[in-house]
Amino acid sequence: MKGTLPLIALLLCGCGAHNSPSQVTSPGAPTSTEKKLLDTGAAAMQSRPPIDAINAYLDGFHFYNGDHNGQMEAHHYVTILNDDVMQAVIYDGNTRDAKLMGVEYIISERLFKTLPPEEKKYWHSHQYEVKSGTLIAPGLPPLAEKALMSRIVNTYGKTWHTWHTDRDKTLPLGIPALMMGFTADGQMDPRLLIDRDKRFDVDTKKIRESRKDIIAHPAAAGANAWEHGDTVQLKSVKGGGDIAHGETHFTTSEQTRSGKL
Repeated sequence: MKGTLPLIALLLCGCGAHNSPSQVTSPGAPTSTEKKLLDTGAAAMQSRPPIDAINAYLDGFHFYNGDHNGQMEAHHYVTILNDDVMQAVIYDGNTRDAKLMGVEYIISERLFKTLPPEEKKYWHSHQYEVKSGTLIAPGLPPLAEKALMSRIVNTYGKTWHTWHTDRDKTLPLGIPALMMGFTADGQMDPRLLIDRDKRFDVDTKKIRESRKDIIAHPAAAGANAWEHGDTVQLKSVKGGGDIAHGETHFTTSEQTRSGKL
């Protein structure tokens, strides 16, 4: 697979649609002329290596760990760091006004299997997302997209959302939430997929069919812990302003939206 990485990165340059504006409107005065000039000057004079290194755009879906009712589309802008590690910044849209929702770290199956059991609880598999066609790479030619998906299918993701744009429509509120990916048919709200396919002019059923020959390994032990009732979220700790990892079993969307994330 190593030989395919440079080709994929090259093909991904400049790809992507501008058809999913942010659904969040932040308060604030219009950008002043002075700030626009500063922005233009900074763009012309400053280098941005981490941003320039982003070489893939993926569109998929997440849900709050422990709350299947909290689902949303997620636009991933991915940097391929090496053959085993990728990292993504996640937005609620793919236009200039898109709001930064969070981050996802993506590792190979080989690295995932080396993680301690407690750490594995934070990670989700990508097998279903790839094989089902719900994860796409907008703008890529079919052959290039399939090569990229063959690279991703047996990877694992650790995703934190810092702006819960499904409910916080002005500013990022609360603390980060651990997100998961879907693992089987019937879990995702079909309306999300219908809306996505319409905007991108794609057919998930046809994409799924075209990926039948992509080899997906069974999910490694320890991933997708929520399937076994083991859900983890952060909780606020009074005192020093620290954040502690605490296991909280969410059973309804109401619990998630009541501030128990």
